[in-house]
Amino acid sequence: MSGEALLEVRDLHTHFFLRRGVVKAVDGVSFTLRRGEVLGLVGESGCGKSLTALSLMRLLPRSGARTIKGEVLLQGEDILKRTPAQMREIRGRRISMILQDPQTSLNPVFSIGDQLCEAFRRQAGTRPAERVREAVAALRRVDIAAPEQRIGQYPHQMSGGMKQRVVGAIAISGEPQVLIADEPTTALDATIQLQYLKLLKRLQRQTGMAILFITHDFGVVARMCDRVAVMYAGRIVECGPVRRIFEAPAHPYTRALIASVPAMSGPAGRLTTIEGQPPSLMDLPDGCRFAARCAYAEPRCRDAYPGMVRIGDDHTADCWRLAAA
Repeated sequence: MSGEALLEVRDLHTHFFLRRGVVKAVDGVSFTLRRGEVLGLVGESGCGKSLTALSLMRLLPRSGARTIKGEVLLQGEDILKRTPAQMREIRGRRISMILQDPQTSLNPVFSIGDQLCEAFRRQAGTRPAERVREAVAALRRVDIAAPEQRIGQYPHQMSGGMKQRVVGAIAISGEPQVLIADEPTTALDATIQLQYLKLLKRLQRQTGMAILFITHDFGVVARMCDRVAVMYAGRIVECGPVRRIFEAPAHPYTRALIASVPAMSGPAGRLTTIEGQPPSLMDLPDGCRFAARCAYAEPRCRDAYPGMVRIGDDHTADCWRLAAA
């Protein structure tokens, strides 16, 4: 897939500095997000997906987290060099984010209308009556029925699916060019999840925004994404078009992840598992981080980290076996 690069992440490092050591949660992440595409970011829990997203938004936890290296180019502008005041102008208008849990994204003591109107006030500075009309239109846009009544309700009066739609309406209120969706369907049941994915795709077609979709569900990746980046222990180990990744995964970790997805047809059998545990992010090995769990590991895999190997058009992976091929 070709197109203008809206977001380029180059060698991003975000670490937690704790009393007992340094946690290298994001340790050399690079990828490109193009206009109008959906890039999936997948991997096991704790591999650094959400912290990557928070690093892009400059919303890191205050408990010792700091981006120490790298570039985040939003249409060629390195937003890591922007001041906090400048970032407040960038967030929402140019890059926005849907967080995992709508329960914690919405303030329980303010009505839905108040929170939507605040988003529009920050984006456009319109008059109160205009903001109310915009809030109603935003709820209608995300398929919430009777929006004129809903804006007066509070979060506890809405279902999880409706709250997630409200969070989405707030995130796109400034018509951002890039939307980061951090596991937005995790708390939803299967039916509501499908509806929400269709809604995001429709909004993307209408606005032309690019989406970074963070998930651990390969079924969602197959339905939602154009390309996928596979993350392991703080680094992206493989990236390529979704169809190619599913049909011919190159990195042993990607193969293991896809093999662990239960088959919906054929006789029932034992589920495929990945033996062992990811390495400690406080004590990362010098070599390939998957080597201790990899059936194909060689001595050199433990000695040095493999460089990125280009397998085909728009498909790369970090593996010594591929480098030798």
